[in-house]
Amino acid sequence: MNSRNQLAVGKGALGQSVYRIEVSPAADRDLVKLKGRIRMQDFKRLRGAVRSLAENPRPRGVRKIRGTEKSYRIRVGSYRVVYDVYDSHNLVLILQVARRSETTYRQLP
Repeated sequence: MNSRNQLAVGKGALGQSVYRIEVSPAADRDLVKLKGRIRMQDFKRLRGAVRSLAENPRPRGVRKIRGTEKSYRIRVGSYRVVYDVYDSHNLVLILQVARRSETTYRQLP
């Protein structure tokens, strides 16, 4: 995936608006690192989940990130995708893609 990776805005199968997907530079670096380290099948599944956010930015299993206004996370296997949704602009901005580990949700003291 490239930085500024985008999908066109249009209408989905059910007539709903399709969101444009943009990938932040940090998330793009995450994806490049992961592509070389994980099985291609897992990477394709992760990429498919990110692309599906264009049709439904709040899919089943999505979690709102507390303390934020527009941030959500989805789980794709052992990986987490953190993103912001801007409904007024039909935009989903991918912020981070990372493998979940013991330190993923550790609170700072």
